[in-house]
Amino acid sequence: MTTPDFEETLFEALVYSSDGAGGLSDAQAEREPGNFLRHAGSLSMSKIADGLIDPKLVLSWLLDHLGASAFFVGLLVPIREAGALLPQLFTASHVQAMDRRKWAWVAGSVGQGIAAAGIVLAALTLKGAAAGVAICALLTVLAVSRSICSVSYSDILGKTVGQSRRGAATGTATSLGAGAVVIFALVLMSGLVDRATLVLVAIALAALLWLGAGLLFATLWEKAAPGAAETPAFGQLSILRRDPQLRRFIYARGLLTSTALAPPYIVLLGAQAGQGGFDRLGALVLASSIASLLSSWVWGRMADRSGRRVLMVSAMAGSVALVSAVALDLAGVSGTIWALPLVLFVLMIAYHGVRQGRVIYLVDMAPKDSRAAYTAVSNTVIGLLLLGSGLFGALASLAGPHVTLLIFAAMALASIMVTKSLEEIVD
Repeated sequence: MTTPDFEETLFEALVYSSDGAGGLSDAQAEREPGNFLRHAGSLSMSKIADGLIDPKLVLSWLLDHLGASAFFVGLLVPIREAGALLPQLFTASHVQAMDRRKWAWVAGSVGQGIAAAGIVLAALTLKGAAAGVAICALLTVLAVSRSICSVSYSDILGKTVGQSRRGAATGTATSLGAGAVVIFALVLMSGLVDRATLVLVAIALAALLWLGAGLLFATLWEKAAPGAAETPAFGQLSILRRDPQLRRFIYARGLLTSTALAPPYIVLLGAQAGQGGFDRLGALVLASSIASLLSSWVWGRMADRSGRRVLMVSAMAGSVALVSAVALDLAGVSGTIWALPLVLFVLMIAYHGVRQGRVIYLVDMAPKDSRAAYTAVSNTVIGLLLLGSGLFGALASLAGPHVTLLIFAAMALASIMVTKSLEEIVD
C-alpha cells in the first residue's frame, strides 16, 4: 500500500523525526503516516468534545442553571474522574484479548457521544433533582466509555505510531482541540449568545464530535494480532510487585496530581482578594485552553525525545507557579488583573506537560503485550488517590489556601526526585 503524498508531507511536517521504524512492524511502518493523521484527527475531536462538556465548569454551570442542588454539582468531578479511571482494571484484560484493539476505542468514543446527546435531552426536558439524577447517570456512562478509550489508546498508539512520533500525535491533537475550545470560551465571555443556549449547543456538538472521532478512528489500519489470554482483574495488580519501574512511575504521577488539584485554591485566593469575577465560566475555560494550545504540541515534541525530562520540567514549572501564587498574595498584589491569571496560566502549562509526559513515558516503558494492563493498573491507583483528594481538600481547607498550595508545591518538587530515579527510555 502506498501512502498518499499529502499524508506523507503533512506527517513529516508534524513529527520530530520520521526516520526509523520506531518499534513498528514493516506493515505498520508503511501505513504510519496515514495512521498518525487519523490519531491526530480523532484525538482532536475528542479533546474538543472534552472541553465543550467539561464537568468542572460547563456541566456544573448547567446543573445550577437547571435548579439541581449543590449535592449533584458536587458529584460531577468524582463521577468523571473515578468513572474514567477505576473501571480500567476490569476492562484491560478484555481489551488485550482483542485481535484489533482499535474497536475498543471506537466503542468508547461512540458511547461518549450517545451519553452527551442524552445530557442535552435531559437538560431540555428535566429540572431540579430529576435533571441532577439523569445528568449524573449519563455522566457515569460517559466516564466509563472514556475509560475504555483510555485503557485501549496507549496500546493502539504503540502499535501504529513509532516511538519518536507518539508525542507529536498527542500534542498536535491537544493543541488543535484547545484552539477550538478557546473560541468557545471567547463566545461565552462575549455575552452575544444566550449562555444556556450556547452551553446546550456546545454539548450537542461534543456528541457529534465523539461520534465523528469514532468513525474516523475506525479507518485506522491496525494489523490483527493474537489477543492475550484474559487475566483476572485483580491479578493484574501483580505487575506492581514485579516491576519496580512502574511503581516509581506511579509514585511520581501521584505526586504530580498536585498540578491538577491546585487550580480551585488559586481561584479561592482570587475571590478572597476581590476578584470574584475571575472564576466565571468563560475565563476559566479560556485560561486552560490557551495554556493547552500554546504548550501541548511543544510538550509532545519534547516527550518524543524524553518523557522523563518533560515530567521533571513540568514539575518544576508547577512548583514555581504554586509558590508564586502564595508569594503574590502575601505581597498584596493578588487582587490585580494580571497576577493570579498569570499564575493559573503557568500552572495549566505545567499540568499539560504532566499529561503529555506521563502518557508517552508509560507507552514507551510498558512491554508491547502489556500496555493495556500497565495503563489500567496505573490509572486505577491514581483514580483511588483522586477519590481521596476530596477528603484531603476538606482537611486542607481548614488550614487555608496558602498552606494547601505550599503542600502541592512540595509534592511537585518531590516528584522531581522520584522521576530522576526512572530509567531513560531510548528508541
